Amino acid sequence: MARALHDPERGYYARKTRGIGGMRGDFATAATLSPVLGQAVAAWLKKAQASMPKVRQVIEVGAGNGMLMQTVRQSLGWWRGRRLAWNIVETSAPLREQQRQRLGDGVRWHTSLEIALQSCQGQAFIYHNELLDAFPARLVQKQEDRWQEVFVNQENGITREYLRPLELSLEESSSFSALQHASFREGQRVELHASVRDWLRTWTPHWAEGAMLTIDYGDPLPALYHRRPRGTVRAYLMHQRLEGPAVYENVGRQDLTADINFTDYRAWAAECGMKEAFFGSQADFIRLHHPGAESPMVDPEGAGGAFKALVHEKHEQGSSPP
Repeated sequence: MARALHDPERGYYARKTRGIGGMRGDFATAATLSPVLGQAVAAWLKKAQASMPKVRQVIEVGAGNGMLMQTVRQSLGWWRGRRLAWNIVETSAPLREQQRQRLGDGVRWHTSLEIALQSCQGQAFIYHNELLDAFPARLVQKQEDRWQEVFVNQENGITREYLRPLELSLEESSSFSALQHASFREGQRVELHASVRDWLRTWTPHWAEGAMLTIDYGDPLPALYHRRPRGTVRAYLMHQRLEGPAVYENVGRQDLTADINFTDYRAWAAECGMKEAFFGSQADFIRLHHPGAESPMVDPEGAGGAFKALVHEKHEQGSSPP
């Protein structure tokens, strides 16, 4: 998954950037379908800045084609937008070029969040939309009352899966709530996002003050795997959802994704010293910050319910939240 998506020459985010997030591409994002999400993010930033006036830096992680940041800045207005400094963390060179064309020169680009935070002296408001679902995941399956990991190999050009015993220490296993869930049946598959946990541990020591908004699709346990015995890994190609063996086809030419286990994500964030300020559906978040919004983004039976929003705060040591 890491190579298929992020290889700098053959990965999906290097080869197919013109179609990412757009209606003519493989999938559409909330930012490209409606301005409502960007307007809600702008309102959230206003409130966050009012409570933390010393924080003047904004960082978007994985900004896609730049449309979300464009809407956020326009919604803030010229004067308030000028009071903030804008940063993007982006590893894809083609996407950075798209972002520059859309946003102009009033943005600084960085290759990692820890580098961005160092340049902001540790004070920043951070947001990311549909970022974590592109992190590599380990796929495991419950087999004969124990967990085994799914591997793949190729024989005569055909990709086949096979199982190996899952190699994790007891301490490592305790990081993943799905492995502790007793009611899963034989054959149930789940994803382990150690990459998300390790990412949090990498940059949070550099974050002194601010707030972070996470928006992504997923759920806490056990709802995440309700009626999903084969897990959540899937691919998207020309707006077609592909599952099963099809996820191993068209490598580098189709999106690969897996839902986020918010039970784990919330626990890891707390371990990293973040204070949770809000957790709910995307629809809840938009209604809170953009009352009266009319959009499919607030449909609880659609994207409004499938996507979750999570806000964390970080305060400097010795200071207390207002």
